[in-house]
Amino acid sequence: MIPGFTRRWLSRASWPRPRRTSHVVACHFCDTLHEAPELTEGSAARCNRCDHVLYQNRPASLVRASAFSASALVAMILCQVFPFLTMDAVSIRKTLTLAGTAGALFDRGEALLGIAVIAFTMVAPFLLAAGMLYVAAPLLLGFAAPGARVIVKFMYRSEPWNMAEVYLLAVIVSLLKIAKLADVHFGIGFWAAAALMVLLAAGVAGIDREELWDRLELAKQS
Repeated sequence: MIPGFTRRWLSRASWPRPRRTSHVVACHFCDTLHEAPELTEGSAARCNRCDHVLYQNRPASLVRASAFSASALVAMILCQVFPFLTMDAVSIRKTLTLAGTAGALFDRGEALLGIAVIAFTMVAPFLLAAGMLYVAAPLLLGFAAPGARVIVKFMYRSEPWNMAEVYLLAVIVSLLKIAKLADVHFGIGFWAAAALMVLLAAGVAGIDREELWDRLELAKQS
């Protein structure tokens, strides 16, 4: 069999496990150690002590992670390009974009809050989506991208700092108050932000961490 074809075939197979003597995993809930068995596609391993899910073999994991991450990046571009919302009050119309929110905070002297908006609603989601795409897409072709292991570590550490959903919730709460004073119209940027929140969650959930590390190790051995 052609070596290149073999690597591509293995990368699309259902969670190929690296060649090693044992695979031990700890329960995230009760810290019980388990010998990690191989799973059929679509099944999950559970803790023998507390029944907490240890890891899952998700169907078409690499394809789902790559597709959702690429879609999240497109949604992020739409968030920046198109208006987030438009407010009409008497004869005044105000159009707001995601980047314009941070700019308005800087203009009002709230530089720290403006930096937080940029970091948590723009930078962190971008790093998460771009990192997942950078790692998962090359694995579809049977090889690991340069620095993939470092990217994965940084990506999962930055995941809790992704606050796109918190920002979206804060906007909705604010709009409930503003709606009494002005007519509010949601723009494409708002719906793109809502889609971004869902796509990011789907991209990260598309592949289990255990499987991602195993695939990276297998790609390194090939």
